[in-house]
Amino acid sequence: MNAQKLVSIVAALAFIGACATEPEKPAPKPAPPPAPKPAPAPQAVPAPPPPAPAPVAKPEPKKPAVVNLASTELFEFNKAVLTQQARSKLDNEEVAKLRDLKDVRYIIVNGHADRLGSAQYNQRLSEKRADAVRAYLVSKGVDQSKVETLGFGKTLPVKACPDQKDRKGLIECLADNRRVVVEVQGTPR
Repeated sequence: MNAQKLVSIVAALAFIGACATEPEKPAPKPAPPPAPKPAPAPQAVPAPPPPAPAPVAKPEPKKPAVVNLASTELFEFNKAVLTQQARSKLDNEEVAKLRDLKDVRYIIVNGHADRLGSAQYNQRLSEKRADAVRAYLVSKGVDQSKVETLGFGKTLPVKACPDQKDRKGLIECLADNRRVVVEVQGTPR
């Protein structure tokens, strides 16, 4: 039986050796590319359709229009009555802008005063100035429920003036602080 085992082992080793030493077969050659198809006969190409008209760009929504109206045009010193120049400016700027709107969302009228006088006095004066502009806009057909007024007194000056000037010069210098700011928000036509 030993001989038989020995023969089996030798046969197995011979088989394994034969497998390991077998030369590698070369890789098959790639198939040649297919022959190109014949080109189709030229055909008449229809003209491309005319380009579509460019879409009409919608105008961008207008941002709130803010107009700063100075006292030299609106109010005399220490007054809350609109001058004739103020009425013209409101007609040309605010009322004209309102006609361009399909729908008015709101109008805010901010009144301001200069630093001359007490804080309480200037607060009341700035409120009266805003109310005067509101009343004028309402008289021109603006819906009064859309108009809000605020008075800021002398808290938000736009111009600083030194105290060394004579009173008349100081009043003139501070004119820019006696103003009304009108902000209109609405939908354009």
